[in-house]
Amino acid sequence: MNLMNRFLYYGVILPISSLPFPLLYGLSNFTYLILYKLIGYRKKVVLGNIQRSFPNMTHKEHMEICNKFYSHFCDLVLESLKTFTISEKQVLKRVVCKNPELINKYFDQKRSVIIAGGHLANWEIFAVAVDALIKHKTIGIYKPLSNKYFDEKMRKTRSKYGLYMISTKIVKQVYEEEKNNYTATIFAIDQSPSNPNNCHWMTFLNQDTGVLFGTEKFAKEYNQPVLYGRINKEKRGYYSFEFFETFDQPKDTKEGEITELVTKLLEKDIIAAPQYWLWSHKRWKHKRPEGK
Repeated sequence: MNLMNRFLYYGVILPISSLPFPLLYGLSNFTYLILYKLIGYRKKVVLGNIQRSFPNMTHKEHMEICNKFYSHFCDLVLESLKTFTISEKQVLKRVVCKNPELINKYFDQKRSVIIAGGHLANWEIFAVAVDALIKHKTIGIYKPLSNKYFDEKMRKTRSKYGLYMISTKIVKQVYEEEKNNYTATIFAIDQSPSNPNNCHWMTFLNQDTGVLFGTEKFAKEYNQPVLYGRINKEKRGYYSFEFFETFDQPKDTKEGEITELVTKLLEKDIIAAPQYWLWSHKRWKHKRPEGK
């Protein structure tokens, strides 16, 4: 197994990653034809998610979003492979922060913050770029891969320009270790919870949706301001991100208030550019439990 992992990494991933961007996008175009037109990778999941999220659209409109999603998804996959070899200079040429002053003011106030965001546009290149573009020490929370070899490679890639990657299993431990530093901890808010009874339930994209409660939990426990982070795809291969203030004093909020607001902000962005969200994710695996 280890030999196969090494072959895939050194014989496939790194050669693809080393391609110049024009060739990379040529490969993305070819991948789109294979993945979408020929194989139909997760097409039933993608189309079903889109149809339930936009019930008032026509089938033609659903298919248009589906088609654009797969085109973007192939770019995302190839751009994610590119992060294994991309230089910091290339990253900062392709990713900009529109309003760093909004988050940097909290650093100047000696306050740590939480950044809440979703799987929109390209979160992989955002992860590689973010630490160089803001003053805080950035922390990214992730769920470890079952393949330990590629888990290590992925962590090294995402963290090579400053992001501190931590497992979901040690978030509390790291919070305690870093409580005297000025950190910006990134929480993904659109993943499906493993336990439908241990999450916040709300309507999201016209569907009953269980939302992870970690953002709100840690924001209130440590009273860290919550910023919503939006990633924009400006054009092929170029991204920007910007911050929006939500709650300056989370400890004063009502139960579910933080979770509801940041999720609704993400929903608004998905509706504005649906082709850039991760529709292939099985987001609605659980039904709302009785009493929730």
